[in-house]
Amino acid sequence: MFTLTVVGAETFTIPQECITSAEFITEIPKDSDARTGDVGITLIVEGKILAAKAGDPIENTRQLALWAMMPSEKADGYRGVLLESVRGNVVLREYHLPNAFATDFKEDFRDKEGVGTFTVKLKQKKDRIESVTVNGGYLK
Repeated sequence: MFTLTVVGAETFTIPQECITSAEFITEIPKDSDARTGDVGITLIVEGKILAAKAGDPIENTRQLALWAMMPSEKADGYRGVLLESVRGNVVLREYHLPNAFATDFKEDFRDKEGVGTFTVKLKQKKDRIESVTVNGGYLK
């Protein structure tokens, strides 16, 4: 089970019932023959678009879409992102990207059950790579 929390001017969480997969990628240039300082961090999250629950002011995957469309001139385009992978009461992984921005966002409504899907690709700001943290292996 995954949860994705995005912290900025508006903080929101994509709940575990929405997220179907997540991938954390450390990108090193393919032409590198040695360890390099040119490292990128990418997080890809896929999930289902579900209707807002009663009392929710906005459906959270919509907030994710709005953030992804934010122009680069806006300071809030960079936000803190926390992805947690929890099984039982154990946090398997906790990825924190403190200066992330969305590079791709896709919604697809071809699902036969009428549930849409989304895919978001998030990258950590290149000059802040050292501030990314990866934790896990502890009880929640």
